[in-house]
Amino acid sequence: MEEIARVYARSLFEVAQDGGKIDVVKEQLGQFAEALEGNRELTVFFFSPYFSTQEKKDGLTGMLDGADPVVQNFLELLVEKHRMPAVFRLKREYDRLWGEENKLLPVQITSAVELDAATIERIGREIGEQTGRKVDLESSVDPDVLGGIVLRVGNSILDASIRTRLENLRKQVSRA
Repeated sequence: MEEIARVYARSLFEVAQDGGKIDVVKEQLGQFAEALEGNRELTVFFFSPYFSTQEKKDGLTGMLDGADPVVQNFLELLVEKHRMPAVFRLKREYDRLWGEENKLLPVQITSAVELDAATIERIGREIGEQTGRKVDLESSVDPDVLGGIVLRVGNSILDASIRTRLENLRKQVSRA
């Protein structure tokens, strides 16, 4: 299923790129996936083999009123090929391709307490300047950190938390 999602997402991305619509397609594909995720009946309708392909296409037409033709045609193709269950994986892969195209760098800041917006913005700006990429900044609170912060920048982790320092100190004491 993962490989199918990759192939379909790559194809959709290339078509959207050729038409200069990668942002529009990302947004509309995301809206469709959110609608499915938020409505159990809708998910059953599109994923179930009990409904015909034509019924599903008619449902799509009603749901996608005003959608970009690229998105509508693509979702109809998924219905025809019985690939609709791959739509969530497909969306994740499309988002990844979109991020690569836009040189987006995912940054996750984890702290023991809520950081103010100015601090989060400053950290994001500094990382962006150092890497030369746009930063997709996300912040979360984890009381287990105790103090300091844990930064995940792409695939790298900078752990400046008190929890890690205490754990390292405990290991040193136990070895001594």
